[in-house]
Amino acid sequence: MQETEVSVRDIHISDGSEEEDSMHEQQNSNNEQMVEAFRNLLLLHGQLPAKHGDSNTLLRFLKMRDFDLGKAKDAFLSYMKWRVDSKVDLISKEFKYEEYGEVKKHYPHGFHKVDKSGRPIYIERLGMVDLNAFSKATTIERYVKYHIKEQEKTLSLRYPACSIASEKHVSSTTTILDVSGLGMSNFSKSARSLFMEIQKIDSNYYPETLHRLFVVNANSGFRMLWLALKTFLDARTLAKVQVLGPNYLGELLEAIDPSNLPTFLGGNCTCSDRGGCLFSDEGPWNDPNIKAKIQETFTMGDADSEEHTMDKVSENASTNQKEDSGKNMITLKKYASLRDAVKEAQKRIEMLEMSLHETKRAMNGLAEIIETIKPNQTETTNSQMQTGLDRKPIVRKMSGLS
Repeated sequence: MQETEVSVRDIHISDGSEEEDSMHEQQNSNNEQMVEAFRNLLLLHGQLPAKHGDSNTLLRFLKMRDFDLGKAKDAFLSYMKWRVDSKVDLISKEFKYEEYGEVKKHYPHGFHKVDKSGRPIYIERLGMVDLNAFSKATTIERYVKYHIKEQEKTLSLRYPACSIASEKHVSSTTTILDVSGLGMSNFSKSARSLFMEIQKIDSNYYPETLHRLFVVNANSGFRMLWLALKTFLDARTLAKVQVLGPNYLGELLEAIDPSNLPTFLGGNCTCSDRGGCLFSDEGPWNDPNIKAKIQETFTMGDADSEEHTMDKVSENASTNQKEDSGKNMITLKKYASLRDAVKEAQKRIEMLEMSLHETKRAMNGLAEIIETIKPNQTETTNSQMQTGLDRKPIVRKMSGLS
């Protein structure tokens, strides 16, 4: 008998699903309270920025530090200082990456459409990178500025556009890295420098924006390289990484519709009229109607510079603190309570997932037991019949005694 594999998603337990939904609702409620607590903490210390203190940003830094308010505050303030020191707003508005087309030829990468949940898809063909030609076309410093500008565009345009198009909140990206032919020999000093600089920026200043990372076409050479690369990644990021060999398509198609997947990854899209999928930047963020809605919602352009923002935040926060401290202040005891509630909800979800996994194992075990005893059914029946025949003389003797 051929063994049938049972996956967790094939098991439906109605009570567990309802409990999971309830826990997610509780966790969302706790997240909102923690964000409010975080906002008030920054406000009371005169450190709540006017531009970057939105709920989504604050929640990202809370998750980054496992809802520890003190550590999240330090990480957030480090982020704000980095924005000032690196002149991020200026890069976002004025930096021109003239070598964009040439760089793309030697380092194929780009955003391309959305996954089944409406998240933007980001793709890199690392196995096709020509480092020598890349180094002649640009510098690490200029590429890092280009990367920052793209990250800012994703936060201010791509995520909002995907949220409007999918009619649900989108704040993370599905990433695909094609590493065909990539190995230790490709990890040169310049490659390491670029990787570490990008990783530092993304990890420290754009946390919790990765939903899932598919590494495809991983051969034995890359797996050796992966052992080195993974030491630079934090545990939260590693948990989102799935390293796949050449038979990756089934996994990708579970998350991405074939019409949104380039042909070089096994999908149906070519973007032939736009220079190819990785040059097209195709997605809802290019829809004129959606862009108009975003412009109506968010104020773009004529914002204060980063240098003046921090000073104004401090002044405004002091005024607001006097007016609203009585209404908004949440005690540190409540902070701890909210944090513990969020962690407890996360633990319960993990326990439920473990329970579902154990159910799968139990079902497979039961199937094996049934298969084992089935061939012995005839033998068991004959044995029972023989036992019945042996009992008849005994019954007659006992009846004679009565």
